Amino acid sequence: MIAKTATVPPLDEPYQLTEEQKVSFRNNGHILLPGVLKREEVETYRPLILQAAQKMNTEKRKLEERDTYGKAFLQIMNLWIQDQQVRNFTLAKRFGRIAADLMGVSNVRIYHDQALFKEPGGGPTPWHQDQFYWPIDTHNTITMWMPLVDIDIAMGMLTFASGSHSKGYVFDFEISDESDQAYEDYVRSNGFPVTRAEKMQAGDATFHYGFTMHNAPGNLSALMREVMTIIYVADGATITAPKHKWQENDHKTWLRGLPVGSQVNSDLNPLVL
Repeated sequence: MIAKTATVPPLDEPYQLTEEQKVSFRNNGHILLPGVLKREEVETYRPLILQAAQKMNTEKRKLEERDTYGKAFLQIMNLWIQDQQVRNFTLAKRFGRIAADLMGVSNVRIYHDQALFKEPGGGPTPWHQDQFYWPIDTHNTITMWMPLVDIDIAMGMLTFASGSHSKGYVFDFEISDESDQAYEDYVRSNGFPVTRAEKMQAGDATFHYGFTMHNAPGNLSALMREVMTIIYVADGATITAPKHKWQENDHKTWLRGLPVGSQVNSDLNPLVL
């Protein structure tokens, strides 16, 4: 149930993309866009997201008690269905229009949002492809990754293998030590350029395709790396038969168990535009 709280202004004002940015994204599979949120907008939404994430966080173990995945970040999903103010963030037309324009589609739906908070001393995020987890038939999926605080490489900067999205579904590996080594070898053998920003300001955002291979180093700083992400799928995409237990879980959790072959359009997957 959505918390009954006063809402904040929606983020509907468009962000202007150039044709060069669209082409770069489609060629490389990722792009960094500065100032997607203004500083005052970050200052409005950040405490609301932090409050909702803290309320929904179920991870109580110490870092040393967790596996590689657990050490990589605190992961709190679908904040938008629990809190009206976060809903305004996740369903923001500004973000959705960027996602749609980068992919060259008319409209997008929410797959889910997730706060990814890498704690001080948190471990690296292994190489992986997001879309390994998603039983969806389209390559037109995209993730917005937005820091809510200024970050640098020492805090765990997202790192991409440019052009790797062109290979589609590659390995049957969830995020793990095994996936890290397999993708590391694959990226090297295919000669994909590996790139990441030196710094990002709060409100900057990267966008990457679901099949773009990426990782992040550990957080060597004394600060929490506060990142909010939103996953979008092109409107009209259909559900495929799950390939493994992780896709079975996603089918049940984010797609409400809709029949295979039906469109991604459950109540958890609203249109954004």
